[in-house]
Amino acid sequence: MKRKSLGTSAVTVTPIAFGAWAIGGWMWGGAEDAAALRALKASFDAGITTIDTAPIYGFGKSEELVGKAMAGIARDKYEILTKYGMNWKTNQGEFYFDTTDNSGKPTKVYKYSAKAAVIGECEDSLRRLKTDYIDLYQIHWADATTPISETMEAVATLIQQGKVRAAGVCNYSAAQVDEGLKSVNLVSNQVPYSLVNRGIEKDLVPQALQKKLSIIPYSPLQRGLLTGKIKPGHIFGPGDTRENNKFYKDENIARVNAMLETLKPIAEKHNATLTQLIINWTTRQPAMDCVLVGARDEKQVTDNVKALAFTLTDEELKAIGKASKELVLVD
Repeated sequence: MKRKSLGTSAVTVTPIAFGAWAIGGWMWGGAEDAAALRALKASFDAGITTIDTAPIYGFGKSEELVGKAMAGIARDKYEILTKYGMNWKTNQGEFYFDTTDNSGKPTKVYKYSAKAAVIGECEDSLRRLKTDYIDLYQIHWADATTPISETMEAVATLIQQGKVRAAGVCNYSAAQVDEGLKSVNLVSNQVPYSLVNRGIEKDLVPQALQKKLSIIPYSPLQRGLLTGKIKPGHIFGPGDTRENNKFYKDENIARVNAMLETLKPIAEKHNATLTQLIINWTTRQPAMDCVLVGARDEKQVTDNVKALAFTLTDEELKAIGKASKELVLVD
């Protein structure tokens, strides 16, 4: 499988990564642990050696599952991308939202990335992941209570100590990326991007190309919407936040599904599903060196890997892009 470098770093990754949000069992309605472990192992066996996780995914559970699944595998055979800056243990930082933890206990989450907190979080992640280094360490969300320079200097220290190989950010604006670059060599920006959510093409993609950063797009299937399997009237399970998102309004579901119908001939030409078509298209977009794709079980992993088994022509890429730009969603 052809690998790519994250920005100017020595960290190489696979074209798609195992996105470990869902297996943490938080905000998606959960996943069965044994199935999650099998999915992680199946992904590695299929050649997808890059795993993206975070402490907040299940309040440590996702990282623990990754550590358990990869136990016994030589550390240089896989890449761990994890994050920091989401605090649910104290009331320090910028309040973000109220939620409940995996046991149902009310929990407040803050964005917090002071230097001492970043150093401490890294140690916690290393323990949960059962490793002595992290390939890419990313701030999850910007913290308005801490100067970006302080946060990035903490990561620079972790790099000097050998606990982190490269620094990245998530959900950063172009201005925040520029500020971060003053303190550390940022190599990536992880941001939402999909066929129906292409706003980053205005500023973040051009910046990434200019500064030689990788874009790591998450939610390329718009949290399941672009599979074509969600229909108007869909009932989401307890704890699933999609029902309150504009993309999952019945009218928008219907409009997206109508667009997907126009793309079916392209998918059928390549003996691919719509899901595989959308993932493939995303990997071909500028600067997008590692596309995050979640999976709860082995079948989803197998289906995702098949997205790399064909090549879209330039004409097909243009046709898919045109269809998305003609789509109009309601607020």
